[in-house]
Amino acid sequence: MKNYIDIFKVLANQTRLDMLMWLKDPENHFDKPTAHLSKNINEKGGVCVGDIQEKAALSQSTVSHYLAMMQHAGLLESERHGKWTYYRRREEKIEEVAEFIKREL
Repeated sequence: MKNYIDIFKVLANQTRLDMLMWLKDPENHFDKPTAHLSKNINEKGGVCVGDIQEKAALSQSTVSHYLAMMQHAGLLESERHGKWTYYRRREEKIEEVAEFIKREL
C-alpha cells in the first residue's frame, strides 16, 4: 500500500501529470527532432530531460526532482546515453495503478 501512496502523491501535481501525459505520446508533444532518443540507439525510446524541462518551463532542478519522484514511484524509467538521460513511462506500472483504482477504490 505504501507504494500506492507514493504514486498518488506524485500524481497530485498538475505538472507531473502533464509530464506523464507528454511521455505517453512524445511524438505529438515534443516536436524537436532532437527530443526523442533515436530508435536505432534504443528501441524503447525516451525523451531527453532538457526537452522535458523546456516544455515544462521550469528550472532544471525542479524538473529533475519531479522526474526522480516519478521514477522512485515506479512510473518512469531512465536510460543514460553519453551525457544525456532519457525518460520513458513504465506502462506496466501505470496499468497496475489503474487496475488497483478500478478494483479497490
